[in-house]
Amino acid sequence: MAAAAVPVSDTIKVADAGPAAQAPVAVIGVGNMGAAMARNLLAQGWRVHVCDLVPERMQALQALGADSFAQPAQAAMQASAVVICVVDAAQTEDVLFGPGGAAEVMQSASAVMLCPTIGPHDTERLAIRLAQRGLHAIDAPMSGGPARALDGSMSLMVACADSVFDQHERLLRALSHNLFRISQRVGDGARTKLVNNLLAGINLVGAAESLALARRMGLDPATTLDVIERSSGQSWIGTDRMRRAIEGDPAPRAHMTLLEKDTRLAVEAALQPLGPPPPPPRAPAAGRRPGPRGPPPPAAPPPPRRGGGLSLPRRPPPGGAPGPAAPAARPPPPARGGPPGARAASRAARLRGNGAPPHRPSPSLEASILTVLG
Repeated sequence: MAAAAVPVSDTIKVADAGPAAQAPVAVIGVGNMGAAMARNLLAQGWRVHVCDLVPERMQALQALGADSFAQPAQAAMQASAVVICVVDAAQTEDVLFGPGGAAEVMQSASAVMLCPTIGPHDTERLAIRLAQRGLHAIDAPMSGGPARALDGSMSLMVACADSVFDQHERLLRALSHNLFRISQRVGDGARTKLVNNLLAGINLVGAAESLALARRMGLDPATTLDVIERSSGQSWIGTDRMRRAIEGDPAPRAHMTLLEKDTRLAVEAALQPLGPPPPPPRAPAAGRRPGPRGPPPPAAPPPPRRGGGLSLPRRPPPGGAPGPAAPAARPPPPARGGPPGARAASRAARLRGNGAPPHRPSPSLEASILTVLG
């Protein structure tokens, strides 16, 4: 007896099945960001497996419908994708390849989303190890904080092969509707995240110093921040952290240690060599007769040291060719009346602001800023 044909309408129904009909997604590490991402997926009907060292975190997600597991391997079993939301590269390597790691049990052609802020070389190294097991790496660091991870408005910087992106696009867009397709080169997501976080740290420190200066000059910090938010000095992180400091809300939403880690990784990346090394000098063409003997040509100056966008020329070696003449020293200012000690004291007073104490944030604002810098 011939098998009955499947009606077209039933075929469409299967193809359009919701996320609950898909294989589960495992989220390894459900702290601030991981828990928010898991909650976002659960709210959309996805099946979610969670794993964390803190049982209370998993219990809170269990109450929302997640399945919790003590080991990453247990959570990754039968999962179509594993989302890694731990702190650093060492933890990422441990949950993937350590005892009870997820990579050992994942099905071939499954994907691992690398969401922590880690160095590009670590991302590339982990992707190679995953590929050796037939697994795909999606370089996908996120930014925006837990509230934006919960509502799907966080930024997701994705670098992976087009075929891998197409396979998991539905999950990626469920996690974020601010999804940026960086490139197909795994590691470029991590590079983009470091650039962003370095600028965030600079903006945060600048906002704190600027508001401390505003208060010292007798300005109202809240009014000053109102102006900054609508002017050229505005930054999202400055507004978020400084508004809470002004309002006396010291509750941390993120860890200062993570900002330190991210900025350190960005500086380390900036100190790496940029681009391929220069080609070696070419040998003389065959058959060319050497020219007359004479003094050797002067050696080419060494290439400048590269660090980030800076080119730092090297000093000439001792005995080498002198460089350009240094600018002449400025002549001392003409002497004025009064003993030298009095003139020095007057100059110091002017530098302090007509006798005012040196610039220092007020203790109360300084304490508030330090508590919310993260």
